[in-house]
Amino acid sequence: MITKEMTIAQVIQIKEDAPQILMNFGMGCIGCPSAQAESIEDAAAVHGLNVDELLLALNK
Repeated sequence: MITKEMTIAQVIQIKEDAPQILMNFGMGCIGCPSAQAESIEDAAAVHGLNVDELLLALNK
């Protein structure tokens, strides 16, 4: 299960289609080295996204 505390790098490691899901939410910076250490919650906040909606998509 993916949680809001996990980093983008962790999520990408455990979920093969995570990059596409994140990009569908407008998070095109997933390849950025500094973004890799950012939590899902922080990344959602920076992009003005609802973290619960993002987590729902990532955990499908």
